[in-house]
Amino acid sequence: MTALIGGSEITRADVEDFLYAEAEILDAWKYDDWLALFEPGARFEVPATDWKGESPFESGSYVTDDWDLLRARVKRLKSRKAHAENPPSRTTRMISNVRLREDDEPGLLRVTATFIIHRARDGEFDAYVGRYDHLLVPGDEGLRFRRRRAILGHEHLTAGARLSFIL
Repeated sequence: MTALIGGSEITRADVEDFLYAEAEILDAWKYDDWLALFEPGARFEVPATDWKGESPFESGSYVTDDWDLLRARVKRLKSRKAHAENPPSRTTRMISNVRLREDDEPGLLRVTATFIIHRARDGEFDAYVGRYDHLLVPGDEGLRFRRRRAILGHEHLTAGARLSFIL
């Protein structure tokens, strides 16, 4: 599938390459490179596991970062003060079922995909599954996130589960 956004043709392969590159960046803990994938003013959201599609502000969320909070999150994760991730978890991300969708707002590309993130930390091995619902903006430097949303497929998180890494 292809989408025509602002006169630019974007293919599913273009979007897959963008998402795969992001996964590689996150698994390598290169947070400055990850932040560069966002346009200024972007949002990062991880709704609660009982989210039904309403506003994340009305239903509760694990993460609802505006641009300033997103930059602060990256700064904290890069510091030694991020005790929950010092040393960092070992993660491996798999992304599939990438789909391009039309968005109501001109110039935006809505992208959905599924994910599995395997995480090893403190002798434990966890799997996080879910789907992405992103808004991407094409530009001269390639695709950028306007909104990055990770929706967990879990009914609930187990006691002691930590979301101290980026989903």
